[in-house]
Amino acid sequence: MTRDQAFLPQPANGVCGRLGDKWTVQVIWRLSLAEGRRLRFSHLKREIDGITQRMLTLTLRGLERDGFVRRHYFPEVPPRVEYELTELGAGILASLQALNFWIRDNFSRIEENRRVFDEAGE
Repeated sequence: MTRDQAFLPQPANGVCGRLGDKWTVQVIWRLSLAEGRRLRFSHLKREIDGITQRMLTLTLRGLERDGFVRRHYFPEVPPRVEYELTELGAGILASLQALNFWIRDNFSRIEENRRVFDEAGE
């Protein structure tokens, strides 16, 4: 089986949709900086500029559902919740970093293409 034959667009679309939203990569990145420690919701919210409580909740739930993040609930007063990357979540870091480098290396070309396209009125 060739690499192209092994590519299944439908499952990939769902994962790409998760990883391609505005907040997911930032949450994964922040959790990776914890270096094996768990982070509390409030810490993540403080560290991710502009994210609302609702969006952070939705993002973490989606990541937990897909198995990228593990949620730890402590039934104390007040309740405490901590998050950490799973092995699956940590495994995506190299690919995200490669994509980030590609974007950084090509962003000026992308911006120029956008400018030319927009000026053409298409």
